[in-house]
Amino acid sequence: MAGGTTSFEVTLVRWSGAGGWVFAPVPAEHAPEAAGPFGRVPVTATVDGRTWSTSVWRDRRAGWLLPVPARIRAGKDHGDPVTVAVEVDPTRR
Repeated sequence: MAGGTTSFEVTLVRWSGAGGWVFAPVPAEHAPEAAGPFGRVPVTATVDGRTWSTSVWRDRRAGWLLPVPARIRAGKDHGDPVTVAVEVDPTRR
């Protein structure tokens, strides 16, 4: 994910615990080369045609994760497949 847009298909995962965030796991071959401050990298993300500015997060156990808010998921949740496109946003580093 060095300088362009990377696309992949993945299954949404609900993180257990308070808040129950839903993530699109980023496959290793599509992950950023290095983590930024607080283990995050600012990106422009598109999930199933809905685009927004966010960050991918590096988790020591789970790898890179893209948090996908309910307004973007449009009814999809844990176990549902999605198509993801991610591009690092150098203006927000």
